[in-house]
Amino acid sequence: MAIKRLFIANRGEIAVRIVRAASALGIETVQAHSEADADMLAVRLADRAACIGPAPAKASYLNAAAIIAAARETGCDAIHPGYGFLAENAAFAEAVDAAGLVFVGPTAATIRMMGDKAAARAAAIAAGVPVVPGSDGRLADTDAALAAAEVVGYPVMIKAAAGGGGRGIRIANDPAELRKLAPQAASEAEAAFGDGGLYLERVIINARHIEVQILGDGSRAVHCFERECSLQRRRQKVWEEAPAACLDDATRATLCASAVALAENVGYRGAGTLEYLYDEPSGQFFFIEMNTRIQVEHPVTEMVTGIDLVAEMIRIAGGEPLSLVQDDIRISGHAIEVRINAEDPANNFMPFPGVVGRMEIPEAPHIRFDGMIYEGYQIPPFYDSLLAKLIVGGSDRLQAIDNLAAALDALVIEGLKTTIPLHKALAADPVIRDGQAHTRFLEAWLADGKLAAHSAIAQTPATAQPPAAAHSPAAS
Repeated sequence: MAIKRLFIANRGEIAVRIVRAASALGIETVQAHSEADADMLAVRLADRAACIGPAPAKASYLNAAAIIAAARETGCDAIHPGYGFLAENAAFAEAVDAAGLVFVGPTAATIRMMGDKAAARAAAIAAGVPVVPGSDGRLADTDAALAAAEVVGYPVMIKAAAGGGGRGIRIANDPAELRKLAPQAASEAEAAFGDGGLYLERVIINARHIEVQILGDGSRAVHCFERECSLQRRRQKVWEEAPAACLDDATRATLCASAVALAENVGYRGAGTLEYLYDEPSGQFFFIEMNTRIQVEHPVTEMVTGIDLVAEMIRIAGGEPLSLVQDDIRISGHAIEVRINAEDPANNFMPFPGVVGRMEIPEAPHIRFDGMIYEGYQIPPFYDSLLAKLIVGGSDRLQAIDNLAAALDALVIEGLKTTIPLHKALAADPVIRDGQAHTRFLEAWLADGKLAAHSAIAQTPATAQPPAAAHSPAAS
């Protein structure tokens, strides 16, 4: 069935993105919002809005019954879950289907299979996709984890079977650490996902984080090439780019073909992302998990391929077959996305909700700004700190980085502390410019005081004289 009115069961910048994609397709939109989000940008842009509960997410954006009731009351025929909240909740997808509505995403069975990280590993193995050496499925208890680790080899990563977003993860270097950290990971996973199940993977030292964007209609799938997301803090992505500079053409082709094979093997429908660790010295890649939804970093893929991924997933959910064939999908240039969060990088990334002051957004054909803010907007303190994403392209990677640096210099968001200074420093770092950063790079970079050093240099006028103390023996 063609979708005529779409209920958007999310908030923030992804809600704005979905409103705009649906509107471009001629589809009416109804924006869900909590009581704290009544004045958010997506509410202003949508055709209609519906309050789904109080500020706490559990009472609103995680309240499946309230969302479905609101969608039916407003005459919607489909629900788009965005990312986060209920986007990868199989029970929610089942409830949407049971209510006679279309869930914009894969089937509940696929979400359940690929959302369980241990089951996803098994599905990958069945499709002939290499996986990181690890435990054989879920672990029964800590003793089982210890036995598995002896086979896998230390260091091991303890991972939540139902995890995501970096939660329920610990690294153990020996049996004593494994005994201590496994219960912690299980408790965190239980609190975050309602499922304390764990599995183990061997730690790939200094790996690169590569992910492949796929689209499928349930019978056929294509890939839209890959992204690199190695710059991470506390396993949360900070900077993403496409394509991955560390891959040669042969590895890229093999990697992307493996993603299509797995997607077709599970009958994938909609937009999804398969995540891999790439061991650059050996040239080996390993599947780690699949995200059965649109991702925060999808715009870099859109910029280099020209494909509107959100529009495609809406069309597929409406019953249309996949309109793309693999040979038609090409990469042009390079794109980088940085996440602009309401956080103070100089104060251990402390959240910084407040009122948005003056804004100046740079405009150019190679610049895209996906945001949820406007001047005078009061940022509620109840949710994720992501405000916007700045996406910048170039003919090649170095030009994209130079264009990003210029765009960051021109970007103004007053009234708040944001992560803009972090991204300015990263864009100037020689290791990043040379494309050598791995998944552990950013944590070490921050610990070494590189951000503070860059900020001090950036704030010192070029003509300023060094202070007298700089000449003293103690300061030299």
